[in-house]
Amino acid sequence: MTKLKGAAAAALMIAATMGLQGCIIVADGDHGDSSSSSDYRKVEDKNRRMIATLDDMSSLSDVRTTMGTPDFTNRLTVDGVRYDVLYYRTHRVEADGNTTKDECTPVIFKDGMLVGTGELALNRIPQSY
Repeated sequence: MTKLKGAAAAALMIAATMGLQGCIIVADGDHGDSSSSSDYRKVEDKNRRMIATLDDMSSLSDVRTTMGTPDFTNRLTVDGVRYDVLYYRTHRVEADGNTTKDECTPVIFKDGMLVGTGELALNRIPQSY
């Protein structure tokens, strides 16, 4: 009877081992979600290329049509001039799956026309108090 238990245990062990064949465990810096990481990289690259080719004085509606929905937007009016800032994801700061403004490039419009991109252009918007 003891031998039967031993043989049954061995058969069970072999069956369990065979059931694990072909299993692969993948771990990466993006918590195992490599397709999502790849998608973000593609979006970031596309956004960088598109921002680099924007024409001076492009309209807000043309840029939205070309680039799609921004990750963030801001609008303010200073001394009767309307400023719109669209933020598009262009780089990664932290691989946490969330997009934050510091991972985006601002695209700045004055009264609906493109006046600049990046932090330098953003800092040129007059401050309202």
